[in-house]
Amino acid sequence: MRSLYNSPPMSNPSSPPPPRQLPSRRRPRAGTVELVFLGSGTSAGVPMIGCACDVCTSTDPRDQRTRPSVVIRYGETQVLVDTTPELRLQAIANHIHRIDAVVFTHAHADHIMGLDDVRRFNYVRGGPLDVWADAATHQTLQTCFHYAFREPHPEQKVFRPHLVRREIRNRRHFTIDGVRWQPIKLLHGELPVLGFRVGRLAYCTDVSTIPAESYRFLEGLDVLVLDALQKKKHTTHFNLEEAIEQAKRIKAKQTWFTHIAHGLGHEATNRELPKGMRLAYDGLAVRAEL
Repeated sequence: MRSLYNSPPMSNPSSPPPPRQLPSRRRPRAGTVELVFLGSGTSAGVPMIGCACDVCTSTDPRDQRTRPSVVIRYGETQVLVDTTPELRLQAIANHIHRIDAVVFTHAHADHIMGLDDVRRFNYVRGGPLDVWADAATHQTLQTCFHYAFREPHPEQKVFRPHLVRREIRNRRHFTIDGVRWQPIKLLHGELPVLGFRVGRLAYCTDVSTIPAESYRFLEGLDVLVLDALQKKKHTTHFNLEEAIEQAKRIKAKQTWFTHIAHGLGHEATNRELPKGMRLAYDGLAVRAEL
């Protein structure tokens, strides 16, 4: 007769299964900053609704572009830059299980309309999230998401965001978990918007003009992320030719173009680009010295 002491333990059918370990991103190396492209597309996304062009029907996954957003990571800290309409799907696809703060470049719909989804990050964090933006962006956020900036009553069991307003004043630098964030003045057509420098990395999406006084914040970069919408000229975005000219002037070690429309196929465009310049794609991670 088989001894019960040598038998495998019997499972209790009423007990819940042990929790599964979610896949996660490796912590950035000490002294470095990592940028993860959650989305690299234009405001309409790629593929576009009702379009059968070569890029919109491409089987190359790098041509599938959600709206533009990134996570900037250093140490144990993860900061979300802009909240797109696809935020939930972007976070799941890129194993972003928590964030520590939100930073906004400007208040256009493709950059803010996923803000309600950060409520899940509030739950994971167990507390509020700081939201950094300039006054104009905060005004729009308050109009669209006023409920998210009110502290919930402890006795109310509500599942909504809990956000704390942090205003970027006069483009003065601020810190998140001890690391300096330098706002950079950019123009998106006639609209002033913000880029950001963290260490030797700069993120400059939705830009058609870089003011002369902003170039000093773009010196000595390891990584530059820059708007390059399409080949045709545009009133509120750099086209590809203009973005290349700016990249040559700034002289970062690597330049990655983002906010890309369906006129630029990933592989074909990369074959035409100068050395050190490439189109970004959803899920790409790039690193720089902090």
